[in-house]
Amino acid sequence: MKKQLEKSLKPTHFTHKDEVNKKWYIVDANGKILGRFASEIAKIIWGKNNPRFTPNVDTGDFVVVINAEKVRLTGKRESLKEYKHHSLYPGGQKTKTFKELIAKHPDRVITKAVRGMLPKTKLGNKLITKLKVYAGDVHPHAAQNPISKNI
Repeated sequence: MKKQLEKSLKPTHFTHKDEVNKKWYIVDANGKILGRFASEIAKIIWGKNNPRFTPNVDTGDFVVVINAEKVRLTGKRESLKEYKHHSLYPGGQKTKTFKELIAKHPDRVITKAVRGMLPKTKLGNKLITKLKVYAGDVHPHAAQNPISKNI
């Protein structure tokens, strides 16, 4: 009975970073809602869409986002959403609205949204480097042959 039980149990496989084949995806942010769009990108970057997902290993793929300036928010959030930053000096808190940030740095809006959905560890710092965001539809990653993905 014990031998039958041992044969039926399969050991858990932990993926190593050498076993992962990374792909490149390109996604278009034109008309997409920021939060839903960012959560799907975070899943791809972390590798949660991969059946060999291991939480402590970088099993995700690269994502190139184009048309970041055309991302949108629902309801009144366009005028209410604020991004805060502190310089660590007294009175050093600075606030920018979504409209100000999207006008000046549209790539940072998506980067901040995705970064907030990744782990706050060394692994998260490594994962966010796999996100490439561009305001327009031109990007320098054609050599990687990115696969178009509809989110």
